[in-house]
Amino acid sequence: MPTWLSRHRRILTGIIITIVSLLGLLALQRLASEVSYRQLRHAFRDIPSDRLGLSMALTAASYFALTWYDHIALQAVGHPLPWRKAALASFTSYTLSHNLGLSLLTGGSARFRIYRSEGVEPGLIGAVIAIASTTFWCGVTVLAGFGLLTSGGDLPLLAGSDELVRPAGALLIVLGLAPMALRLAGVTRLRIGSWQIPAPSLGQWSRLLLTAVADLATASAALFVLVPGLSSSAYPLLFTAYAVAMIIALISHVPGGVGVFEAVMLAALPANRPEVLAALLAYRAIYYLVPLFAAAILLLLHERGALQGKMAGDVAAAGRFGVEALAPLLLGSLTFVGGIMLLLSGATPALRYRAKELAQVVPMPFTEASHIAASLAGTVLLLVAQGLWRRLDGAFVLARALLLAGAVFSILKGLDYEEATVCLVIAGLLQMSRGSFNRRTALTSEPLSPQWTIAAIAAFLGSVAVGLFAYKHVEYSDALWWRFVVIDGAPRFLRATLAGGMLLLGFALLRMFRPARPTVSDAPLDEAVFDRAVAEARHSDAFLALSGDKRFLYAPEGDAFIMYGVRGGTWVALGDPVGHEDRWSALFWRLREHCYAAQAIMLFYQLSERSLPFVIDMGFRVAKYGEEALVPLAGFSLDGKGFKSLRYSVRRAGAEGAEFAMLTRAQTKAAMPELRAVSDEWLNDKQQREKGFSLGRFDPAYIARFPCAVVRREGRIVAFANVLALPNHEELSVDLMRHRSRLPYGTMDLLFVELMRWGSAHGYRGFNLGLTPLAGLPRHRLAPLLGRAGAYLFRRGERFYGFTGLRSYKAKYQPQWRPSYLAAPSEFAMLRSLVSLYGLVSRQKRPKPGRTKEKGRSPAAPPLSGIPQ
Repeated sequence: MPTWLSRHRRILTGIIITIVSLLGLLALQRLASEVSYRQLRHAFRDIPSDRLGLSMALTAASYFALTWYDHIALQAVGHPLPWRKAALASFTSYTLSHNLGLSLLTGGSARFRIYRSEGVEPGLIGAVIAIASTTFWCGVTVLAGFGLLTSGGDLPLLAGSDELVRPAGALLIVLGLAPMALRLAGVTRLRIGSWQIPAPSLGQWSRLLLTAVADLATASAALFVLVPGLSSSAYPLLFTAYAVAMIIALISHVPGGVGVFEAVMLAALPANRPEVLAALLAYRAIYYLVPLFAAAILLLLHERGALQGKMAGDVAAAGRFGVEALAPLLLGSLTFVGGIMLLLSGATPALRYRAKELAQVVPMPFTEASHIAASLAGTVLLLVAQGLWRRLDGAFVLARALLLAGAVFSILKGLDYEEATVCLVIAGLLQMSRGSFNRRTALTSEPLSPQWTIAAIAAFLGSVAVGLFAYKHVEYSDALWWRFVVIDGAPRFLRATLAGGMLLLGFALLRMFRPARPTVSDAPLDEAVFDRAVAEARHSDAFLALSGDKRFLYAPEGDAFIMYGVRGGTWVALGDPVGHEDRWSALFWRLREHCYAAQAIMLFYQLSERSLPFVIDMGFRVAKYGEEALVPLAGFSLDGKGFKSLRYSVRRAGAEGAEFAMLTRAQTKAAMPELRAVSDEWLNDKQQREKGFSLGRFDPAYIARFPCAVVRREGRIVAFANVLALPNHEELSVDLMRHRSRLPYGTMDLLFVELMRWGSAHGYRGFNLGLTPLAGLPRHRLAPLLGRAGAYLFRRGERFYGFTGLRSYKAKYQPQWRPSYLAAPSEFAMLRSLVSLYGLVSRQKRPKPGRTKEKGRSPAAPPLSGIPQ
């Protein structure tokens, strides 16, 4: 696949599906061009109620049969579950995939969440989905093949192509029976790359095919009984058309096959087209929408513990854990359906007798305004549905209000109590599941004051009332909206009212999608927690918590924390959590939850291998970012051939008068003016400015918290570095390193070597020379694109950053290389987050440092063993 095609595959797929959907709707419109709205309404009304009831019963039988796909597939993969536990997963997954399409994304997610809590491994869940889907479509193709062989020539859609119909039918039968033939040939496992799918036994295949026959027979019969004038002898013909329509709808990838399925059935059946179209619309409601409502109600009743007794016991236990994940998807889908319903209701004429009764009690301007308002509410509901899928609390508030308003407008525009009932039911289901919408938005976290909101609404309604009073003598007509005259102000009043209402609604939409401000972003650095946590730390980067540009999330036990920064829509956590590892998992998940609620992207930066299991459990993508150089200090010396260049540098620096010294914190504070001069000279010479976040900066309050290693020449400081030393002696390192532009050869080597000797003498296990970005990334052609790009930049990007030079400099200390990682929800999110990370490090914006518990006191670094304080 070409690179550009792979990169834009999702966009191209969306475009193709949209085009096919439009073609299907155009074909449906052309086939139904001879059908008038009055004919369709009469045909719909003429469907007998007993036929509707029979269709519903057959639909229930079809969905009952669907549950056995999963039950048998679970047995095939070696993880059988009771039927009642598989029924909820199967039912909800099929209702979602039938209505929304994209079965792996919609129905697959439902199955995954339900089966995962039952202990089914992800690979086995994928195998269950594969077996169930394969069986379903094998049943469709086999039965469609038999239908083409027996009665395919009678279909108007295939008239004149008898020489192709029978071979096509035979081919479909062969394809449908291929999995069973493979099992007969001794194939017990199917391999797709590294993924293996257990093949069901012959007995299981037989039961699965019987399930498919029962499912498809009852599903097609549910449509058959709705089409008047069809004798029982016409059922094979309808079933063949039904199977062909299912296959064509699958190939089109149109969600729910909307338009495509109906167009094929209209073209395939010889019955009266108004009656067929009415039957198809009724079937769409009975077989697709009613089960969707039923699935939503079932899940929500389970969540609230409303189902009691023996029948609900195991299913309720299976449903409670799945409802939180599935409710937003189900209710978002129902809200979308509600929006379409309001739009369709607005596009069709009202019933004459209802309109006459309404006109006696409601003025015509109110009726017309309600008609427009209902259509606007339907349009906005289509947009709000996405917010419900994303669990936005603002979407929940707005959707509930729009559904309630839609119910009122449906009554006022034509006494459409059916639409009003549907809107109220969806609003009630939303209210029952309000806890599932937990991602804060500005609409709820930063609301306007009640007084201001009431005043704004009252002012708007007051202006409408004044306009109605001023123009009560003007008889309403649709032409008023399009009349542009100088004197008559009634048309302007109508247009201004509509524009004002749309502006208020647009303002609410903007606030609905805007993320709320983080609720934990200003947590100050707690000195007591820091002291306890750093005592357990294994990485010297823990001291970066003292730099004043971080935010913190603390473990409830008060002995661990994780530090992070926020820039725009990205949260960047720096390093591993600090403190006891038993607290890490909870800290990772809590930070992820806060980030998720704020609608932000989460990036974990400079993670060690110890953190990888936690981020992998969260489903994050992991990428190697570089390598740290860790010099073992046990018995450290410069003896040996490998340290020849270092010995030369140290001797030469000493010969030129360079002297190493360790300053206590009191001495560091006294030498601060001289250290400032060295730092300013270094910045000017390098044409740099202070950094932040993952890098230290020269802040006297920050530098004074640490001892400093300095190199003097003739009593004057020419280089310095603040020393980071863990109290458990696990690691020694430096943060801020600065030197003058003119200094003896080998000065920095002298500083590092003497500091390592000091660390070795005081029992420190290792000296961390810091991170080398992009070092050690894979160059293999099969490596991930992000890794290969980083490896190329490491080799070729010397003009931008001294990657190879930095690694070569550290390599002469013969360190052990320790990998460092990035983790983000996806590779795209990782790339986006790196831009925000650059902003945090470059300190373009920095939050104000939080105050500690003791006002005016800054947390101090723990004492360094062996150094006078």
